[in-house]
Amino acid sequence: MNVAVVGGGATKMGEHWTQSLRDLSTEAGAKALQDAGIEGKDIEALFIGTMSSGRFIGQEHLGALAVDEAGLTPIPATRCEGACASGSLAFRKAYLAIRSGEYDIVMAAGGEKMTDIKGPEAISALMGAGDQEWESSAGLTFSGLYAMMARAYMKRYGLTREELALVPIKNHFHGLKNPLAQFQFPVTVKQVMESALIADPLRLLDCSPITDGAAAVILVSDRVAKRFKNPMWILGSGQASDTLALHNRKSLTEIPSSRIAAEKAYAQAGVSPGKIDVAEVHDCFSIEEILAYEDLGFAERGKGKDLLVNKETYVGGRLPVNTDGGLKLGHPVGATGIKQIIEIMRQLRGDAYTQVKGARIGLAHNIGGSGATALVHIFGTEPGGRHG
Repeated sequence: MNVAVVGGGATKMGEHWTQSLRDLSTEAGAKALQDAGIEGKDIEALFIGTMSSGRFIGQEHLGALAVDEAGLTPIPATRCEGACASGSLAFRKAYLAIRSGEYDIVMAAGGEKMTDIKGPEAISALMGAGDQEWESSAGLTFSGLYAMMARAYMKRYGLTREELALVPIKNHFHGLKNPLAQFQFPVTVKQVMESALIADPLRLLDCSPITDGAAAVILVSDRVAKRFKNPMWILGSGQASDTLALHNRKSLTEIPSSRIAAEKAYAQAGVSPGKIDVAEVHDCFSIEEILAYEDLGFAERGKGKDLLVNKETYVGGRLPVNTDGGLKLGHPVGATGIKQIIEIMRQLRGDAYTQVKGARIGLAHNIGGSGATALVHIFGTEPGGRHG
């Protein structure tokens, strides 16, 4: 059975001091329903991703909260958690629920309210996505873990600090027209290099921010898809896991779970990396975008930087990446995976804020922690793939 995305909506990403998580989630859900042209009573099930709402705002049982606030009871609601990949995980569960034949119309959503606690507390909560016994208890943070990956990559492949700065430069440029972005300003190599040192070699402008936000999409089966305009078809979906602790990995210069999830998605979709027209990849820290280029098959090992140097991943280049500004311009961890999918949806139907001309096949890549969880989804303007 083919499955399509027929609508989506998201809040502005940022610091929402006067809005609660329920406010943000309700806003995103309402926007998704409006975009799809349906009413809440049409939704048969809800899957919502959140990483750590208990530690951030003291609210667990988020699935029940979401359907209660939206007036969608008694439909089944399920919370999904996969660290920063929680949103994509909720999306995959919604997709599989429709493919099973159980439902025809499902909402997949994600949300996080991260600014209600102080910065150090938020960083501590985020480290729940790592290995508590071997990493966070020793004082490691994710900026520290990704800094080690960056150092290993720079030593092995000769990546320079100036080349690493090209990631935030591109993503800030792409986000200039995105009204939902947390930041809308350009940055230069000098500004990146002179921003506050967080964990050498990573500086402030290499790091995704702490963000409040929510996003939601509507998925439908091919039995009802003809009711909707411009459906975006899910061609492939892949998920994979790796060790929780970074020190147990064979290599610090790749994310095997990303590669395996991508291989599964490509095989199901029946496409190769060269067929992708636009991509949203996980850029929680600058080095991760470069690793993603290589893990997803867009570049050979050690050659990811060349895509940036040659501006191939800019809009107008061979493979535009993070056309909405990526995680660098807003990373509400539970909502990020859904936010990425909305950008691909807008690109494929031709109404993105920074549009890629003629985009027909898109990819969304979302990871949790330092790569312990990875999900890759491939989308197209026409149904297809090897669904069996």
